[in-house]
Amino acid sequence: MKDPEMNNEQLSQEELTDIPNNTDAGDVQAEKLTEPTAEKSWEEKYNELYDTYLRLFSEFDNFRKRSAKERSELIRTAGAEVIKSLLPVVDDFERAKKSMDAAQDIEALKTGMDLVHAKFKKILEDRGLIEVNPVGEPFDAEVHEAITNLPAPSEDQKGKVLDVVEKGYKLNDKIIRYPKVVVYS
Repeated sequence: MKDPEMNNEQLSQEELTDIPNNTDAGDVQAEKLTEPTAEKSWEEKYNELYDTYLRLFSEFDNFRKRSAKERSELIRTAGAEVIKSLLPVVDDFERAKKSMDAAQDIEALKTGMDLVHAKFKKILEDRGLIEVNPVGEPFDAEVHEAITNLPAPSEDQKGKVLDVVEKGYKLNDKIIRYPKVVVYS
């Protein structure tokens, strides 16, 4: 667009059609974006459009800041739901610890610990955690972490996983911890 102090006669019809006709922008109305009337100069029109631009820019900046704040709040509190679901397991462990001091029956303690362990694993599975157990599968460096190699007893065992030293886990189909394995070579 030309200089705002430019006289009305100096603008061609082409330049008047280059003015954006966006009715979604804040308080700007379609009639304000057409040729200025005799009582409005191009400078006033420029000032109105510039004011609209500043308001829209400010609204966008506020939206960006608000979104960043909401995102950081979500990240900060994302673990709260998981922690809340694990609190009953913590309570069960505390009860089991108290009962260990006075327990005479070891089998009852083992059964109780098995129940708490199963409850804990169920909560994690409900949240999308899957255990990766690659024993007997072909070794894949993309999915497994080899700790050591052992000689294969037969040719068909070569390159397969013999044992898992540390279990691996997936969370919603994404590996969050690679299994550490022993591989036949």
